[in-house]
Amino acid sequence: MHHQTDIVVIGAGPVGLFSVFQCGMLGFKCHVIDALEVIGGQCSALYPDKPIYDIPAYPTITGASLVENLAEQIAPFNPVYHLNQQVVALRQLDAHGQSWSVKTSKGVEIQARSIIVAAGVGAFGPNRPPLANIEEFEGSSVFYAIRSSADMKGRRVVIAGGGDAAVDWAIALADVAQHVYVVHRRDKFRAMPESEARLRALAEAGKVELVVPYQLHALHGDNRQLAQVEVATLNGDVRTLSADTLLPFFGLSMNLGPIAEWGLGLERNHILVDPATAATNRPGVYAIGDIATYPHKLKLILCGFAEAAQAAHAIRHALQPNEIFHFEYSTTKGVPLAA
Repeated sequence: MHHQTDIVVIGAGPVGLFSVFQCGMLGFKCHVIDALEVIGGQCSALYPDKPIYDIPAYPTITGASLVENLAEQIAPFNPVYHLNQQVVALRQLDAHGQSWSVKTSKGVEIQARSIIVAAGVGAFGPNRPPLANIEEFEGSSVFYAIRSSADMKGRRVVIAGGGDAAVDWAIALADVAQHVYVVHRRDKFRAMPESEARLRALAEAGKVELVVPYQLHALHGDNRQLAQVEVATLNGDVRTLSADTLLPFFGLSMNLGPIAEWGLGLERNHILVDPATAATNRPGVYAIGDIATYPHKLKLILCGFAEAAQAAHAIRHALQPNEIFHFEYSTTKGVPLAA
């Protein structure tokens, strides 16, 4: 499958999403690629219900709400998402860095005029449990991230893991799903104490079933539809849970992945950029957010938002050097109506 666009944004976390807005305000179309199944990056995968306190004008906002607001903000610019896939090849097609070929793990090829790398801490994806046939159910019965609790309405859900994501989603789904199992290898969880207390209260009320100390052992089903999740203790005791959905929340596997092979200037697994433009050592490639580094860098979402604006304007100058640009604030320029 082949596409053409102005800019490819690699990474659909908050900073990558906001770069779509900034590019859109300058008239550029964007395609967005992410290894996760949903947009939002770590905000969606790790702490959708955790409050964030340093987003301007929001005294507090959850990760999920922040992502929802960003998705609404960029909707008028019609971004094209390529999710659950990773960039495996990045090739420069001209001498000036204004034509690039991007290929993904699903065989998608996109030709773009510029690249923005907003891949957070690198090319990260979910830690998959070592189950023989798990790929058979991924995307239909097995999910490593979900956008909304409503997606699980009426389902029999097995949540595996003992961290914040597992506990938070168990709490969120207690009154939504038909049945919620929480599978963890020990009775002690790694979540915030208040969250663990809420989980145990729900278990005592019969709204959540704690399956401890167990680990995932096998999956059973047909035609990509899960029917049973088999769990086992270290002593070999086995239980079979009737379930149609598995949510394994074992964190993210974080590394540079293919990014390390793109010829970008790296410093301690981060991409060196010009702090004024977010430009890398390769013409036409920019890096923003947690993966970018420069002297006195602050790893804050709001700093990444500013870097997104700098990158977008640097791209405009590089691609349209002879066009007279009259800077306008959004209050006077406005935004297009959503299609």
